[in-house]
Amino acid sequence: MEAVFDFEKPIVSLEKKLQDLRELAKQEGVDFSGEIKVLEKKVISLIDETYAKLTPWQKVQLCRHPNRPYTRDYVDAIFPDFMELQGDRAFGDDQAILGGVATWPPVKPGTQATDRKKRFPVLILGHQKGRTTKQKMERNFGMAKPEGYRKAMRLMRLAERARMPVITFIDTPGAYPGVDAEERGQSQAIAESILLMFDLTVPVIAVVIGEGGSGGALAIGVANKVLMQEYSTYSVISPESCASILWSDSTLAERASEKLKMSPSELKKFGVVDDIITEPKGGAHRDWNKAFLFMRDALIEHLDPYLKSTSKNPNKHTADRSAKFRAIGKDALARAPISTDN
Repeated sequence: MEAVFDFEKPIVSLEKKLQDLRELAKQEGVDFSGEIKVLEKKVISLIDETYAKLTPWQKVQLCRHPNRPYTRDYVDAIFPDFMELQGDRAFGDDQAILGGVATWPPVKPGTQATDRKKRFPVLILGHQKGRTTKQKMERNFGMAKPEGYRKAMRLMRLAERARMPVITFIDTPGAYPGVDAEERGQSQAIAESILLMFDLTVPVIAVVIGEGGSGGALAIGVANKVLMQEYSTYSVISPESCASILWSDSTLAERASEKLKMSPSELKKFGVVDDIITEPKGGAHRDWNKAFLFMRDALIEHLDPYLKSTSKNPNKHTADRSAKFRAIGKDALARAPISTDN
């Protein structure tokens, strides 16, 4: 059964009426085109009205929507020649991190890549959640363990040697906090991954496609360009954990989400993200094909200029990345009013 949030129910109800009317028109052979057009306009209007006034908590719910496209969905649609690479060469393979090689530029979803002579390899990394209960367990709900981040580092070193640009897709509540992960050096793996990304001399594009949670997200999020989908979130902590720490009550997550400023528009003001990727009306979960097209266009828009302008000076990628992260928050602080309170 398709998941529907409370604020989506009026939209879904109206869409069902529209679908029933279309089916009745086919079955009875009656022309209901006028009524159908009226209902279609009402659906569009209701979607616009509903999504224009979403609360911070409703945005958190949307970023976690179980029907949103995951990393593998985007990869299969945009990079049909993707070849997965597995294992950290030390412990095992963590399926919460997807990694592999594909070719650039990305193809239009639904078509096949042509003229391979004009294409070159890129490295794709991303968190991967599961759909079914079995897949969720296998992927550990998108929460990577140390071997996942060490796999990511192994592949990023491969990209460095082969001069491959890196594209990462971020979608995780955070790194796995279990005892076994801590025993195998979770915090060290995250720290080393962040350090490695700062030192890469190839361009890096990171895209938050759902949840961007804490160090588990940042471990593959140090990029020259950091993008967020319209209904994604990016934060140092989840609203539930924040509420547990601040007020000792995880049920106050809705209140915490208002304080965390974790939406794309708020984070762009601070320079945390560089651009916001438009989603289909009502979110990516409502129209995967349009979401794929918007994603492809955004990747081309942000990576192509970087490749052309700095290809003769690889060290510039590293310097620009460092400067970007050092400048986070500076403009916002400069615009902030000076307090005169004693």
